[in-house]
Amino acid sequence: MKVTVWNENRHEQQNPVVRDAYPNGIHGTIAAFLQSEGFEVRTATLDEPEHGLTNEVLNDTDVLIWWGHLAHSEVKDYIVEKVKQRVLDGMGLIVLHSGHFSKIFKALMGTSCDLKWREIGEKERLWIVNPSHPITTGISEYIELEQEEMYGEHFDIPQPEELIFVSWFEGGEVFRSGCTYTRGNGKVFYFRPGHETYPTYHNKEIQRVLINAVKWAEPVSNQRPVYGYANPLEILKGEKSE
Repeated sequence: MKVTVWNENRHEQQNPVVRDAYPNGIHGTIAAFLQSEGFEVRTATLDEPEHGLTNEVLNDTDVLIWWGHLAHSEVKDYIVEKVKQRVLDGMGLIVLHSGHFSKIFKALMGTSCDLKWREIGEKERLWIVNPSHPITTGISEYIELEQEEMYGEHFDIPQPEELIFVSWFEGGEVFRSGCTYTRGNGKVFYFRPGHETYPTYHNKEIQRVLINAVKWAEPVSNQRPVYGYANPLEILKGEKSE
């Protein structure tokens, strides 16, 4: 399976705390543990030509992972439209943490995707609420992170087709932290943890969730339905056969 990990790669350039946590970038850290599972992985970043998401790259991607924060507005609309079309055609999409405000996630959800937030390094406990789902394979009842950014309800998204994780935070808030959707032929998974100043993507259970999610989001090899005018499949009443 071919995976592309997309990241703005801006925090890593500007903040030494982030650079220390992710010396190869958030994208590099995620790519490394996915490669160790046997996936064919490439990375792409905002400042590359076409944000690294050329037609060639997108057409050669089975699952796209997206992390963004500082520069959502800098992502070109025509690139967003290309990514959206690839999802509708069957490419899987995994949106991480502050990617909830990305143009591509909002385009696919059709809502503001807004929420409450607080960044003071409090404990997060991600409870599995759908233990039979393949994304939870190999994970115990919950994942505990000693420091994370808080996201709180209400999360302005469409009702998830499947709710996988619900987070509890030390300050008392809860949040729908693992949500799946289908859009066209493609599968979409939103996964909340991953604030840039904390080593969340080094956590083995978080890595396992993302590995499982890539497998879950693998495209189905069905052709998309044909839309528009359709000739009748049967001979209609009153119509002469030739």
